Amino acid sequence: MLSYLIRRIAYALPIMVGVALLCFLLIHLAPGDPLVSILPPDASADLQRQLMQLYGFDRPLVEQFAGWLWRALHGDLGTSIATGRPVAAEVFKAVGNTLRLACLATLLGFIVGAFLGFVGGYYRNSVMDRVASFVSVIGVSVPHYWLGMVLVILFSTQLMWLPPTGAGPGGSGEWTADWAHFRHMILPAVTMSVIPMGIIARTVRALVAETLSQEFVVGLRARGLTDLGVFLHVVKNCAPTALAVMGLQLGYLLGGSILIETVFSWPGTGFLLNAAIFQRDLPLLQGTILVLALFFVILNLAVDILQGLFDPRIERS
Repeated sequence: MLSYLIRRIAYALPIMVGVALLCFLLIHLAPGDPLVSILPPDASADLQRQLMQLYGFDRPLVEQFAGWLWRALHGDLGTSIATGRPVAAEVFKAVGNTLRLACLATLLGFIVGAFLGFVGGYYRNSVMDRVASFVSVIGVSVPHYWLGMVLVILFSTQLMWLPPTGAGPGGSGEWTADWAHFRHMILPAVTMSVIPMGIIARTVRALVAETLSQEFVVGLRARGLTDLGVFLHVVKNCAPTALAVMGLQLGYLLGGSILIETVFSWPGTGFLLNAAIFQRDLPLLQGTILVLALFFVILNLAVDILQGLFDPRIERS
């Protein structure tokens, strides 16, 4: 297991460096001047030159990347052009908010999706299978930003059961583990969980159907094993793939929640990315994308390791 772990970490390191390089180059290839958002319309050439030197935009790209990467390794992601605050502080605060929301959404999606998948896989071609397949297809197909607006209209405007926006009472961006703050998570978490629910349901349904058709299941039943025992064997065989899908969905939710967080004004990375894009805040944009991309790589590494623990055949291969 130790050699497998070392190999996976060795594979992940160059990927992380490549992610940092792509993140840096893609931002600099975007059109426009990042200093436009803070420069007055009548700014002099001297002021523009001073700001270019301050943010390092006057140096060659290779030198800029080396300096940026070195500072990033020490936890310094630069200073936001729009706000003047450290990028690291803003990004990690937003990552915490998004991580809470994404974990809750992934958990909801996994529980409902796994239930629908097992029902559909065990009772193939039945009414329950058709209902589970219909729900999973709807979950994958429905636009989540549209669903978010519908939920706000229904549960916030009409019924007035749940708050429509923000992370806390009064639009607070600070999180506290109490019911008043948890209520603000319900609508965005349910909205985010719909797509993972559909994907996990379809994946688990295919895995269960394939596992039940294998010869070892027939052998288990012939030996007199109970339905619960067969079910546990099916779960054990489906767990590695289902875990990998769950980990990927969590990573996608962390990086792809920009529309949902904008709809619900949730102060996470999606909301931060949206603000950075419109303000042309390059340091904030770079820092946010880098942290999300590295988190995705680390998450994949953790899923690979967990798969090896669940299924020793993966390690031997």
